[in-house]
Amino acid sequence: MIDVANELRVLTYTCFGPPLLAGSSLITFHLQALRDDHGRDIRTEFKKKDRISAELVSPGFINPVPVDVLPGMVFDKSSSNLVKDKGSQSVVLNTFMELEPHALHHLIHEENSPAMYSVGPVLSLIAFLCFGSMGSFGEGQLKEICLALERTGFRFLWCLRHSLPNDRPAFPSNFVDPKLVLPEGFLDRTEEIGKIISWAPQVAILSHPAVRGFVSHYGWNSLLESLWFGVPVATWPLFSEQQLNAFVMVKKLGLAVEMKMDYNWGFDSEIDGNQEAVLVSAQEIEVGIRRVMEGESDIRKRVRDVKEKSRMAVMEGGSSHFSLGCFIGNVFDNLQ
Repeated sequence: MIDVANELRVLTYTCFGPPLLAGSSLITFHLQALRDDHGRDIRTEFKKKDRISAELVSPGFINPVPVDVLPGMVFDKSSSNLVKDKGSQSVVLNTFMELEPHALHHLIHEENSPAMYSVGPVLSLIAFLCFGSMGSFGEGQLKEICLALERTGFRFLWCLRHSLPNDRPAFPSNFVDPKLVLPEGFLDRTEEIGKIISWAPQVAILSHPAVRGFVSHYGWNSLLESLWFGVPVATWPLFSEQQLNAFVMVKKLGLAVEMKMDYNWGFDSEIDGNQEAVLVSAQEIEVGIRRVMEGESDIRKRVRDVKEKSRMAVMEGGSSHFSLGCFIGNVFDNLQ
């Protein structure tokens, strides 16, 4: 596409929302540099190592990043070339400086890279469970979730989608009757405290003051929306970049709660399509829900602080407002 734009002498501006956060972009660039400048096939190298201990040291990350949280796309040559191509006038990222200062600093000052503009985010008594448009589970996992919800006793709103029978994440559909897959009597026992729906207006729900905690697959849009409304998240990444999102927010920034992060699949199995579903126990789910629902934790205070920063970022004088102005100025300068 960039080649066609160059041939037609049309300016090229690349816009990245999910799943390419600034940190993921840095890792993509770093892997490309290792590949192009040093002839290293990092994906092959990591396959030969102990998967549990394999880590990647990357610019913009204070601590090494476990290989198994990396989405397969960061190893894709086409992804890195798309952003690094000199024909791209600039790159617009759906993030903001106050959220990813280290990663954005490296991106903005990286040699030979296009101009970077961070313009995001574009956009408490109830536990909200929602796993995105592709998030679904088999009956075994559903039983564990139900058991955990009953144990906590918290009011809940659960967006439940129908999975394929192989017990793996798939394109889900609406349930005709949830009773067919949920444990016998669950709906009757939780009638007074819970509601199950097949689709949810996520932004509207997260904005409601009654929502205190969010159990999420942690896609980038869900991540930004939860921070925008100051709702702490118990992370349950299922595939793609979600593991990296969870790692950054839980381990690096302390802005989310870890529910389950010791996976038995990673970047290579994602590409090969042979990952196996990981059963998260009712105990692990219960602990995660309690951590985002009970008390005034440090995470809740940090999330509340980032909520204010995210709103200030898009206001006049904020970092994203300033970056958007610079981007628009760049466009008009190049049109003259």
